[in-house]
Amino acid sequence: MVEQQSTPSTSDGTYEVESPLGSKGVTAKRIEDRDGTKVSELRIFGLDGEHWKSLDLYRDPSGELKVCGPPMVLPPGVVGIRCAYTMEGVEGLHIIRHSLPGCGGDTPDAGPGKGGKMLDAELHVLASWQSMHIPIPEHSASIRTQLDRWETLYDRFKQAGDLNDISEAISTLREVVEKTPEWDENLAGRLNNLGTSFLCRFGHTGNLGDLAEAMSLQTRTVDLTPEGHDDLPTMLMNLGNSYLRQFERTGNLGDVAESISLKTRAVALTPEGHADLPTMLMNLGNSYLCQFERIGDLGDVAESISLQTRAVGLTPEGHADLPSRLTNLGNSYLCQFERIGNLGDVAESISWHTRAVGLTPEGHADLPSRLNNLGNSYLRQFERTGNLGDVAESISWHTRAVGLTPEGHADLPGMLMNLGSSYLRQFERTGNLGDVAESISLKTRAVALTPEGHADLPTMLMNLGNSYLCQFERTGNLGDVAESISLQTRAVGLTPERHAALPGRLMNLGTSYMCRFDRTDNLLDISEAVSVQSRAVHLTPAGHADRPSHLSNLGICFSSRFELTHDASDLSQAISAHTESVDLTPSPNPHLPMRLNNLATSLLYRFQHSGDLGDVTDVIALRTRIVGLAPEGHALLPRWLAGLGNAYTQRFARTSNSNDITEAIYNLRQAVRLTPEMHASLPSIRNRLAYAWYQYYLSSGDRGHLCAGISNSKSAALCSSGRPEDRLQGARWWATCLIINTEKLLAVESLTAFETAMNLLALVAGLEETVQHRYARIEEYGGLPVEAAAIAITLDALQSALEWLEQGRCLVWGQQSRLRTPLDELRAHNEPLANRVMEVSRLLEGLGSSRQHSSTDKSMAGKVTLEDKALEHTRLASEWDHLLEHVRGIPGFETFLRPLRCAAILQHLPRSGPVIVLNVHDYRCDAIVLRAGSDELQHIPLPHFTLDKAKRYRRMLGVQLQCHGLRDQGLGEKTEPGTGRAGRLYRNKIRDDLTVNAILESLWEEVVKPILSVLGLSKGDKDMIHLFPRIWWCPTGPLSFLPLHAAGVYRGEGAEGIADYAVSSYTPTVTALTQRVKNDIPIDERVSGLFLTCQPEAPYAGSIHGTKAEVRDIHKEAIALGVRSLSLKGDAVPPEKCLEHMEEYSSIHLACHGFQDTSDPLRSRFLFHKGRLHLGTIMQKNLPNADLAYLSACQTSTGQETLADEVVHLAAGMLAAGYRRVVSTMWEIDDGHASQVARDFYQYLWKHRPEGSGSRFDGSLSAYALHYATQELRGRLDNADASLLAWMPFVHYGY
Repeated sequence: MVEQQSTPSTSDGTYEVESPLGSKGVTAKRIEDRDGTKVSELRIFGLDGEHWKSLDLYRDPSGELKVCGPPMVLPPGVVGIRCAYTMEGVEGLHIIRHSLPGCGGDTPDAGPGKGGKMLDAELHVLASWQSMHIPIPEHSASIRTQLDRWETLYDRFKQAGDLNDISEAISTLREVVEKTPEWDENLAGRLNNLGTSFLCRFGHTGNLGDLAEAMSLQTRTVDLTPEGHDDLPTMLMNLGNSYLRQFERTGNLGDVAESISLKTRAVALTPEGHADLPTMLMNLGNSYLCQFERIGDLGDVAESISLQTRAVGLTPEGHADLPSRLTNLGNSYLCQFERIGNLGDVAESISWHTRAVGLTPEGHADLPSRLNNLGNSYLRQFERTGNLGDVAESISWHTRAVGLTPEGHADLPGMLMNLGSSYLRQFERTGNLGDVAESISLKTRAVALTPEGHADLPTMLMNLGNSYLCQFERTGNLGDVAESISLQTRAVGLTPERHAALPGRLMNLGTSYMCRFDRTDNLLDISEAVSVQSRAVHLTPAGHADRPSHLSNLGICFSSRFELTHDASDLSQAISAHTESVDLTPSPNPHLPMRLNNLATSLLYRFQHSGDLGDVTDVIALRTRIVGLAPEGHALLPRWLAGLGNAYTQRFARTSNSNDITEAIYNLRQAVRLTPEMHASLPSIRNRLAYAWYQYYLSSGDRGHLCAGISNSKSAALCSSGRPEDRLQGARWWATCLIINTEKLLAVESLTAFETAMNLLALVAGLEETVQHRYARIEEYGGLPVEAAAIAITLDALQSALEWLEQGRCLVWGQQSRLRTPLDELRAHNEPLANRVMEVSRLLEGLGSSRQHSSTDKSMAGKVTLEDKALEHTRLASEWDHLLEHVRGIPGFETFLRPLRCAAILQHLPRSGPVIVLNVHDYRCDAIVLRAGSDELQHIPLPHFTLDKAKRYRRMLGVQLQCHGLRDQGLGEKTEPGTGRAGRLYRNKIRDDLTVNAILESLWEEVVKPILSVLGLSKGDKDMIHLFPRIWWCPTGPLSFLPLHAAGVYRGEGAEGIADYAVSSYTPTVTALTQRVKNDIPIDERVSGLFLTCQPEAPYAGSIHGTKAEVRDIHKEAIALGVRSLSLKGDAVPPEKCLEHMEEYSSIHLACHGFQDTSDPLRSRFLFHKGRLHLGTIMQKNLPNADLAYLSACQTSTGQETLADEVVHLAAGMLAAGYRRVVSTMWEIDDGHASQVARDFYQYLWKHRPEGSGSRFDGSLSAYALHYATQELRGRLDNADASLLAWMPFVHYGY
């Protein structure tokens, strides 16, 4: 079970701290200028030849005027001074004559300041004065204007959060600071305020440069403030707050230690009884609390509570700051609760927060944040107790907080996020999908209100991603986990290196990747999960409070990858990580059960791998402890009970101890009882219970136990939620158990079970996945369609057998084909809807064929782009499903793009011969014959043929191909030259005990001849092959790799074969053929023609010089007959140019090397001089006028053995791209033979070209042409194995 770090707010709590604290979003104290009446300047004239000397003035609280700066010494002999000053609010300059005591001088006149006197301590003079008015510009008034402007901008930013305001405020105050001399007493205050402004901008953007600037200014402020100065404690506190902010950002323990040191000094300098002492204590407590959150030392949180309790005790009732201090104390108790799980602490937290809210009047600006904190405490109490009343209180308080926060307020996104988190927790407890939908809605709004560049944006994105992930875990909708990964990838990308939150965000992203892996089994996802979780652990130092959870999640990733790869090192690392995580988790701790469960899971994997009973016994002990630790109603209790039951089942399978299986069934039944309907894990739990009952049945023989297993597997299959894989597993168990039961009635029910399984199969490989990954997903289910068909045939349900083979075989090709279905009827009914269906299908097809699961770009930006593409793909797949639902709701379109029923398949069969579906399974082997004009299926049992024989013949043929140098099992590209079109030399060693003749004879006697006998076909005249009937073979399993078109006896007097009776073609599915028949529209004359290319010297492949003459001769004949034709060779036609010509010409002749890529079928390719033409690229093309593709290359219809029923090869890819018929090869071909077959093929087409064809090219007789060409080659050779292998590889696909 993974742990998410999902904070309910943009920070772990809203700490309200009075000035001077700057922590948790609160700015430092501003220092006012010391200029009560704003007397700005004193000018003294006549000193040392200067015109005047300027000094700044201020009026102290007593009303006396004082000079800023050092004392001035008057020159000897001076008996008086003449000076001037300016005063705010009075324009101009006042000239004053001053006489020193005991000296002669001017008699004072009455003036504007009459009755006043100035005592200048620095000058030590008592001056009387008179003045006169001289108008001049007022420099000091400009400074005051700038200060007022700064204050306005600063306050406006605090309200609205507009970065332009704070940036202009910084610029304005910086100018003032630059004008302020070092000796000015206002300098320290102005530096402090400038630092405060930088801090505000840092709080908004997270730019560490702003924080560094603030700390530099504050350090200078402290240095300018002498010991004993009244403002020194405030300056120390502000600098301590900045160190705390830097710690919160970087996680550097030295910063929080420095913060505590500075604040401790500030507290020590603040005397008992001082009005600021409670504030100082409160802020020091917050630093201890942050250190506690970093290293988990309970002494720190105890110190925090002690300091803040003292601060509250020093605050009298009615004090304006009392509510904020109560709030901070409540938050400290909440943190202590989260560490040790003591319910008394969360009760204290709720009590303090409740009191704070009660003391805050309606309309107070801080009321929403205090309501928010109270809601957070109730939420934490709910997470511990599961009491729904607590989460209801949380939602109530958070809702009120949101309601009181006006639109545009900087705190509104955080309030919305917290309310969304409360709804998410309620969802996790109740399973009500409306709650998680509301959570996503609120968090989406919070993200939308958070501007780009805001420091809180990554947190908002991460929390929204967590809500999508929870919805995915409940519904199994891949779109949700794609949203989660996309959002969290973006959040990580926005988080700077060394940010303290980075490890937690990496952990959450890794969790999302792992959850998607659990759904898709995509190795790339689990590898990415391991990578980001490893990075999270690496960035989390020893002693960090989050290290246990990060280790636990990393262990889960290693365990999950071990399940897929069985790499023992992964399992070892998983157990090591889980063990360390458990060891680092103190008891009691609410996370301990989860971490114990994760360790138990890894030990269970080791038991399954090694069989050591000690491991499974340890698992049972751990999970028994876990269940005992879980409170009643805990959301994860059902899963833990299921895990305990599963461990007992696995031990029972080894020991046959009946106590184990009864314990297993008891715990699993409890798990089912406690799991809500519609919960995504319910099918999995029911499957475990079904398996336990089945194991019990095997031991007891009690059919009641078997029936209980059937009942639970059926329930799992019919669940409307949960992973399709789990439901499909249930359906297969349901069917298997029914087959075991010999009662006829129950056996018939297996048809329902298989029908359910077939419907679920398509969901396992949905359109939201790439084609490549869909193949990987269905590989393990390859035997399901043929098994279902075998059972259906046994129960005389031929129509079901055919429908299931059509539905389950070539699943991916079928999906791609349906995306290209003509929409004429729908367009006539609703053109906008048809256009949108067409647009979405086009986009889905493109993404399915081209989107990559991984990128060579390892940067975070590259990963963001990759996940954005995945998210777009998932959204389109979801829209596609909704579009289909919409269309199918229209009368007359109920079956729109559904798999065809038998009756629909029979409507559009070719009239020139039967289609024969061959089903090969352990149970039985059969042929199903479809004929045009008949609404009945014909069943032909093949009692002398078996699946084992098919596999044996397949192996025998593989050996023969290797011995003749015609196939390399690796199918890799070779650099050695050769005469075959796959670039390999023929080897001469032949195994006489495994002959090609023997294989073909067995296929004839056991498969083909019995079918021809039932069909009543007779031999035809070899000189009249155009009168031969056609046969379309549609084989399954290993038969897909055997040459049915060449089956026969080639030695002795009774030599005969299929070629004597009919012209053979292949089709991947019957539906693929019927769609061609149904949509056999004329080809546009403007593109009707033949494009030919040869690539005789592709890099890293042997030369095939015969292709040049082959293409030249065919092109020459075409031109002579007036056929529209273009021939290009080698460098003249790179792959991308070839694709263009495929759109411009209806038919193509490719004479080149071809390779089948078994590791990635869509990477199968044709080799060109200037690159490779991949199957995936061809599939992206939609060629409505495509006619014939002649692939004069090797292995173009070889296929992949693990995907036998998907028919994954180049020939099928050309059919999927739109070609109506394809000539290809099953294995490598000799260069000379290939050229001769091609010439004979086209000669037949030229000879039988209809009158009046003009420049058009027509490939409709291509099957007959290939039959003619291969028989011509056969006639030139003997019947030795090597000769048979020369003409057998050429095959025809399509109509």
